[in-house]
Amino acid sequence: MFSPEGPSLRELAVQALSSVERGYDLLAPKFDHTPFRTPDSVLDAVAAALERMGPFDTGLDLCCGTGAGIDVLTRVCRHRVTGVDFSAGMLAVARERERTARTPVSYVRADARALPFAPAFDLVVSFGAFGHFLPRELPGLFAQVHDVLRPGGAFVFPVVAPPRPGTWAYWMLLGFDAVMRVRNAVWRPPFVMYYRAFRLGEVRRELERAGLAVELTALPEFGQRRDGSPRVRMVVARRSQPAAGSVNS
Repeated sequence: MFSPEGPSLRELAVQALSSVERGYDLLAPKFDHTPFRTPDSVLDAVAAALERMGPFDTGLDLCCGTGAGIDVLTRVCRHRVTGVDFSAGMLAVARERERTARTPVSYVRADARALPFAPAFDLVVSFGAFGHFLPRELPGLFAQVHDVLRPGGAFVFPVVAPPRPGTWAYWMLLGFDAVMRVRNAVWRPPFVMYYRAFRLGEVRRELERAGLAVELTALPEFGQRRDGSPRVRMVVARRSQPAAGSVNS
């Protein structure tokens, strides 16, 4: 699962017994050599879909980590791209990455649950971060996203279809979540990371409650499951445009 440049078992254990913020500070230098980083195939598929939707002016990578999603935004945003994360270590690695894109990129250290931005973004993306939020935190998180989007702006992220019950992937994720729940019951500070807590039906309802209109788009690069459903979808949640003639308060 890990390349030779990735973290050792001891390093992973130290990370797992830390807080989420401290754990990612420790993991940051080797994060891109772990399976936790969103695969390039997913990033490229989302970028291709956004190129068909765009172009956009300003973009925000929510929970940007080491900046893999920044590369997606610089492909589709013309004026400015921002990455936000609460791990200083992950942001340091993101800043060190060399980029040739013409779009200016900046980084801000902040909690996604308290974003320090005005409604300034046409596009917000996020990759692989939602397992760090408990279901009860989603309403507040999505409200934050709504408030930093300009009217008509879109919040976009990929969702992989869950593994079927009984498959090895199903049992692996179930086991991982069970271990994390036991760990958090007996150890402080907690490390929130649950793969099975982010359910598309519930997520869609919370996005709509936050005032975002939701569309689901299949990413054809990943094909279909046996029942014909997409293996990977892209969620597009838009902030509504003000009605003609209305005045924003």
